[in-house]
Amino acid sequence: MKKLIICLVLIVVVITAVAACSADRDTQNADYLRIHIRADSNDDIDQTIKYRVKDEVVEYLTPLLEGVSDKREAMKIVSDNLDGIKKVADASLLSQGAPYVSTVKLTEEQFPTRTYGGLTLESGVYDALIVELGSGKGDNWWCVVFPPLCFVADSGKPQYKSLIVDAIKKLKGWLS
Repeated sequence: MKKLIICLVLIVVVITAVAACSADRDTQNADYLRIHIRADSNDDIDQTIKYRVKDEVVEYLTPLLEGVSDKREAMKIVSDNLDGIKKVADASLLSQGAPYVSTVKLTEEQFPTRTYGGLTLESGVYDALIVELGSGKGDNWWCVVFPPLCFVADSGKPQYKSLIVDAIKKLKGWLS
């Protein structure tokens, strides 16, 4: 009987610890607003289209989010500009001759663990701006809108900077 009670106490302690860690992780996730731009497919052309759309969406969002000091404000700005983001994405798709349009939404979604530079975003539910190109079944480009991890100040003007793209360029340089 003593062993049963000890086992039950241990089980309760483990469940409580796991729940506390999960709650802490969810609180940390709540600090971020992610952006994911999902390509129609993994074909080279669709991946190229995705990166051009990404550049134009980031260019559109940069002045809107400049100086934003909290996530709630960032979410409101993004929410108020979903139509504008869609127009930018669709105009880019049209100019590239893509046979599909975009779907843009601000939502909560489950994401796997991802690392960006020295930051690791644990798996969990995050608020996210999702831009699906066509079917959205291809690889995605992602970053964080708030806090602004994808934008760096350069001569007072925010610009997009991707640590992932920089690492790929370095790798290509080493391989050539």
